[in-house]
Formats: sequence, C-alpha cells, structure tokens
Amino acid sequence: MRAPGRTRRAAGVLLGCVLAGVATRLFSDDSTADGLALFHKMQTALGGADKIAAIRDFEQQVRATAWNGNTGQVMGSVTKRTRWVRPNLLRVDQVGPGSTYVLFFDGQSGWEVLPGANAASVLEGGELKFAQVYVRTFRLNVWLADRDPSWRISSPSPGVVRVADGDIAHQLDFTLDPATSLPGKTTNISLSDPANPVPSEEVVTEWETVEGVHQARKWSVYRRGALVADAVVETTRLNGGLRRADLEARPSDLRPVLRKAAEGQGR
Repeated sequence: MRAPGRTRRAAGVLLGCVLAGVATRLFSDDSTADGLALFHKMQTALGGADKIAAIRDFEQQVRATAWNGNTGQVMGSVTKRTRWVRPNLLRVDQVGPGSTYVLFFDGQSGWEVLPGANAASVLEGGELKFAQVYVRTFRLNVWLADRDPSWRISSPSPGVVRVADGDIAHQLDFTLDPATSLPGKTTNISLSDPANPVPSEEVVTEWETVEGVHQARKWSVYRRGALVADAVVETTRLNGGLRRADLEARPSDLRPVLRKAAEGQGR
C-alpha cells in the first residue's frame, strides 16, 4: 500500500524476468558464493525454482489494518487486490481511508486513478518510478534472481540474502528463518511516497502453500521502525489465465474493482 495523500495509497503494505522454461543459472558474475548458497536455500524452502518459474500469473486480495506511523493511531481498514502476469504486467486496485486508487502498468507505461481524482492519468515522474520498482521487485521475479544476470546476490551478514542491481530502490535484504530458511523479514526502501523514500520492513508471521509454493499469509509492515500495517490474505490464485485485457480495463466509474468475499479462494 501507499501512504495517504494526493498521490499515495495508504500506510505501508502489500504487498510485486524469466521464462518458466529456463533451467540454467544465469546469475551475475559479481554474485558471491555465500550469497548464492543462502539464496538457493531460500528458493528451495519456498518451493523450488521450477515451481516458482511455472507461475505465469498471480492474483491476490489482502485485507489490512493501517496505522499512522507517527502517532500510532489506527487509520482504518484497507483492501488491496493485486493482479500480475509474468514478467511485468501489473494491476492494483485498493480501497482505504485516503488511499483508494487504481493502477495499471505494462513494464513501460501505464495509467492510474489517484485518490480523489475524477479521471485516469498517465503514469509519470514519481508515480511511474513507483510502478517500475513494484514490478522490478515483485517477489515472484526476485525469487528467480539467480536466473537474471542483472541481479547481484550476496550475503551482507549471517542469515541474510541481499538481491541488488545498483539501484537502492531495488535492493532487497531477506532475513531467513533459521528453522525453515523462509524469508521471515524483507528489508527495502519504500517508495510508497516517491517524494519521501523511507526504510521499510515486512515481517511474515504466517505462511501458506499455494500450488506447491509458499506465500506469506499474514505479515506486518514497519516504516522507520514504526508499525504501519498488519495484513492478512483473503485469497490467492495462481495461473488463473489472466490476460492483459483483464488488467488494463479501466473501471467506468473509476472505482477499484475488488473480489467479493464469496468468490473462489484458489488456495
């Protein structure tokens, strides 16, 4: 999610390229042996590279409680629906206090309906950067970083995997659970508000398995150490046959399109 305001979409959450048939590791020569070893442990724990790569499209709806990171006050409930088609088609529909928006991005360009707007606008400036980072760091892409030579994989400290490409906005640090090797904490720089990038941490408290791949089911988001969101997944669907036309269709009333609670869970 993104922070409230003219261009933002609620306090901190929610949570983002390789063909499925690629089998050879293509990681950057700059990657380190210890980093790759940890990354592969994490990748195996998540379900394995081949199962991750076999995910062609992803849909998830999440419900969250948002807090003001400065005052600790509850801001309200947020619902976010994310749809993604490999490698870089993205649609986000979100409803929340001061944070209702719709976004479409195809890897190069797109549009969005900002909070309070009466028309869709072309992605540009900080809004375009937000969408680019969202797709670049989308977890089903990053979990295959060893197949993309533009990423460098290293380990800055014991039990931590860093995936980076030279742009600090793309850098992700995964702290692995010592018992399961799953990425229990992800640290990055949030562009929820592109004008004010801040350190962000996502801490997973519960996992679920969907078609053989582990997905976070419950997590909390912290910005500068302050809690800004607690999230729980309502539904996750993989390989549901999403098409570009589904993602880029603009709602006639400019309102986000959410799944009804009674619709199929897919997990």
